[in-house]
Amino acid sequence: MTTMRYLELLTDTRSIEELWEMHCSKMASYGFDRLLYGFTRYRTENSLGNPEDFVVLSNHHPDYTDRFIGDGLYFHAPMTQWAIHNTGACSWRELAERTNLDTLTENERRVIALNLSQKVQAGYTISFNSLSMRNRGAIALTAADGIMQDQVDAVWQQHGQDILVMNNVAHLKILSLPYSGPGKPLTKRQIEALEWVGDGKTTQDIAMLMGLTPATVEKHLRLAREALNVETTAQAVLKAAFKNQMFIFDGEPVLP
Repeated sequence: MTTMRYLELLTDTRSIEELWEMHCSKMASYGFDRLLYGFTRYRTENSLGNPEDFVVLSNHHPDYTDRFIGDGLYFHAPMTQWAIHNTGACSWRELAERTNLDTLTENERRVIALNLSQKVQAGYTISFNSLSMRNRGAIALTAADGIMQDQVDAVWQQHGQDILVMNNVAHLKILSLPYSGPGKPLTKRQIEALEWVGDGKTTQDIAMLMGLTPATVEKHLRLAREALNVETTAQAVLKAAFKNQMFIFDGEPVLP
């Protein structure tokens, strides 16, 4: 399959699950059999925000992601720190060189120990460009067990531009697709109520439009806030919009 054909199919995907399965398969054809994608809209000077708010996609074994993400090791990973401050692609050779120079912190050494135990040793990291200082997204492409960094770099020398473009397009497509994450998904009623709030309607207006009592509307909005783990309805509207859970089309596309 040509790169252009792959990009055409990628941009036609209608769910993150479909996209991720396709992208993992395509990257595996280059020798990258494990991927870890992360995106946050809540970056500050000293934090990437609450992990519950991240968009995280991975085909690593849970033994790895539970510790890397769940235990907060991701923030101390040398390539994560590189991705926070840079854009583009970076060979993991840089990490190997730092290790040889004995410049790693204790937390970074814990990350390296986990990586070695899970055979996460060779690969590339891509950090995506963003116009917002609060947004940051990156993907780690881990080479299959037994593939050395020299081999990875040789693959990148030949196919790196195509791989970079495919990952950039995948990233942009992910940002356009609904994502609920590990939390409780919003119901259709909760989404509808939030959409009306986003349109500037009052609780009384929404009750009339939805054929409900104001108390029931308030209940839907409260449950939506709880599902999204926010304090105010305005925050719920913003977060649901970020996750593309509002104003989405459920049906089949209408052909001309």
